[in-house]
Amino acid sequence: MRGLYAIADVGTLRDRRLEPVAFCEAVLSAPLAALQLRSKDATPRETLALLRAIAPMCRRSSVPLVANDRPDWAKLAGCDMVHVGQDDMPIERVRRLVPGLGVGVSTHNRDQLEAALAARPTYVAFGPVFATTTKQNPDPVTGVVELREAYRRAIAARTPLVAIGGITRENAPSLIGAADAVAVIGELLPPPTVDGERLSTSETLYEVAARAHALSQLFGPEPALATGSR
Repeated sequence: MRGLYAIADVGTLRDRRLEPVAFCEAVLSAPLAALQLRSKDATPRETLALLRAIAPMCRRSSVPLVANDRPDWAKLAGCDMVHVGQDDMPIERVRRLVPGLGVGVSTHNRDQLEAALAARPTYVAFGPVFATTTKQNPDPVTGVVELREAYRRAIAARTPLVAIGGITRENAPSLIGAADAVAVIGELLPPPTVDGERLSTSETLYEVAARAHALSQLFGPEPALATGSR
């Protein structure tokens, strides 16, 4: 897993009056490490319908689709992976319920990271590296130095590491060599207005695609540490 790990947050998109499927189509125009649908407030039926609509788009683009929290929904929609947090279903139980489903897990400190790596997930996410506004009650900011230590440990465990939390086009370059991929939510969306004029839906989606391409290019297919600490 290397590159841009794009997250389509249904609540954020709803606030911007953007259809999640259209947003995902725009994001998928760029090379992605993965695409996750995060739907905290939608009904189960709505979330499952969205996953089923996005799944064939991801398959056509050869991009893994990740369901958030729910391995049962991931299985029903044909997702490649499920992402779980510290308070969600343990990795071992996910594997018992849905054998063969990839599992990613959020970690926020060294103890959580070591516990996750011991379970050999498909990938670990670590952060928030920077302050974030897209998550309620976020964990303490880890910073880049701690991320680099987390990456060293993930490399030793042969597990891809995804940096999460407050990542923008401006600060993402500082993470090259400190993570395999970067998870981005808000930075994929442009401001709703430019020079006082509200962007149209087509203009917004064009900018979404441009931002996705810009972020994905920072973490190309060749490992950033090919001659470094890798």
